Amino acid sequence: MAADKDAAFVLPRGATGFFQPKDGPLPEVGLRTFRAALYAAARAADGQVGQVEGQAYPRTFHTATVVGSAGEHVVLCHAHHPWIAFAEELRDWYTDEFLTPPPWAHAFADLGFGVLDLVRLTTPPADVDTSVLTQGERRDIRFYGITTLGGVLFNSWD
Repeated sequence: MAADKDAAFVLPRGATGFFQPKDGPLPEVGLRTFRAALYAAARAADGQVGQVEGQAYPRTFHTATVVGSAGEHVVLCHAHHPWIAFAEELRDWYTDEFLTPPPWAHAFADLGFGVLDLVRLTTPPADVDTSVLTQGERRDIRFYGITTLGGVLFNSWD
């Protein structure tokens, strides 16, 4: 999402992973799609794909590692929207443990993913367009003490 860093980030339906059955299923970024992008990124990093784990309830994201000459990078892929983030370590949820994307992250963008940078991920929810979130989603953000956009997107709320 490097195009316009000053534009408000709009949280679409499904960003938190919650949905109402009456509204129909959420969009999905399948593990196969993520895995294909991972292999392209690993080639760009002159490395290889390490561990890959698909999203499982209640987590809102797939996880993987790319291992290259610069070490191991943890890659997060939102399960409902094509967003990629990088983190310090594999976890079940994140608040502000994000990293600046490595130079080879462009491989994800080249395949249609939005690569979220550290500034975007650490943006407070108050500075994000949350107009489509339900009252329950807003309540959960407050309940879990989420203070960053990354925490809203890469969560494991139940």
